[in-house]
Amino acid sequence: MFEPAPAQFFVRRPSYPWFVVGTVCIGTFIGQVDGSIVQLALPSLEDAFGAPLDAVSWVALGYMLAFASVLPVFARLAEIAGRKTLYLAGFALFGLWSALCGLAPTLPVLIGFRILQGMSGALLGANSVVILVAAAGPERRGKALGIMAAAQAVGLSIGPALGGVLLGTLGWRWIFWVTVPFAVLGTALGWLIVPRTKAFAGDPRFDAPGAILLVPALATLLLAISEAHAWGLSTPLIACAVGAPLLLGGFIWRESRAPAPLVNLSLFRSAAFSAGSVGVLVSYGMLYGMFFAMSFALVRGYHDQPLAAGLRLTIVPVALGLVAPNSGALSDKRPRLLMLVGMALCAASALAMARLLDGTPGSLTGVMVGLAAFGAGLGFYIAPNNNATMSAAPADKSGVAGGLLNLLRISGGAVGVAASSAVLAWGLETTTGMHERTAGAPEAALLAAVGDVLVLLAVFGALGGAMAIIRNDPKADARKAAAAPSGALKPS
Repeated sequence: MFEPAPAQFFVRRPSYPWFVVGTVCIGTFIGQVDGSIVQLALPSLEDAFGAPLDAVSWVALGYMLAFASVLPVFARLAEIAGRKTLYLAGFALFGLWSALCGLAPTLPVLIGFRILQGMSGALLGANSVVILVAAAGPERRGKALGIMAAAQAVGLSIGPALGGVLLGTLGWRWIFWVTVPFAVLGTALGWLIVPRTKAFAGDPRFDAPGAILLVPALATLLLAISEAHAWGLSTPLIACAVGAPLLLGGFIWRESRAPAPLVNLSLFRSAAFSAGSVGVLVSYGMLYGMFFAMSFALVRGYHDQPLAAGLRLTIVPVALGLVAPNSGALSDKRPRLLMLVGMALCAASALAMARLLDGTPGSLTGVMVGLAAFGAGLGFYIAPNNNATMSAAPADKSGVAGGLLNLLRISGGAVGVAASSAVLAWGLETTTGMHERTAGAPEAALLAAVGDVLVLLAVFGALGGAMAIIRNDPKADARKAAAAPSGALKPS
């Protein structure tokens, strides 16, 4: 695949690797902004389109589903054909679909553009870490990855507050348009700065059957979770409920036998890696489930203005970002203890908030303390869990493990939003008989339904804590995995 050469003006500079790192961080930043900003906009989109809750939730779910479905596909194609052109296409298309999302005349059109935007985001996600690590080199890798993590944290933290400002002043369309200038800048800088691909996959084969199975497997799974309440015991639900495990089973069967698999399943022979992977799923499900549920609680239940709601939601990623670096540094000594403390704090704060949500101004202080505790709990859990999970992978498969964790993060977020949407809709119908929209629902009933979602997130926390308990010695598992036959490295 043709790749434009970087400008010599940048290449000749001693700081050239950091120009590459900075360019990659632009893509990382806008991805996190988009992921957190849209959650706050869902109540406004419900009003703008007069749409039911289960339909509006697909503005978030469509993006995540598309991202997760094609991430392994694009990662493999990049290994075969080169990364730079695909990475540039990701920036350009992300900006294009973001602009068109803001112009969408109907909700189905908006969801369609969000799906396309998710696919372009996967083009960025499939290549960003590899481009950054290759440019930084072994001696700068740790610092470069730290800068990238900081860009993620800043984007995740700014998203809710920025969304609140835009929703309160310019309207919902601007939450999509705001990322367009960054996408244009990223495309231009990527053309001038990102180096050409130097290393290609030794095996050029592409696992088309695996790709064909993965997309419908994830789609039917999320449809079954998110639409179960809206569809009831109907033919579409039964088809999804039966089709999802069959397709997932077929995908696993295919990947275990494919000569060049999209997803290398040999890592899951390690109990530590498998338990850590479940931990990644539930922790990011908790993060995005909390964003989803509390957006409706603050806007509908407490009648917060968008800016106030956005600032309150910002507490979660800020607390996570403040705690995570310290927990990561301590994770080598007592990882299980830190993870158990983190999940216990998450579960306790979620249950406490479920009891505090009453719609009165006096309860908001306690709710904000609960949000801070929830974010801190995730900070205690995510960094040690990621570290322990990566430690469970053999050194020669660290790129594969990192790619799988990226896939699990976005999949966990999608599952969290889908499950939270289903429980919120179920709770509203149980108490009020309303099953389509949150607008117009009595505040007490809405907040009680949000409380049901928080109980679900506490259950997720218990599952994450259980994964910390049952994991085996990661070093022993890594030795076993290293001794096992290895497959193609996927995705990086």
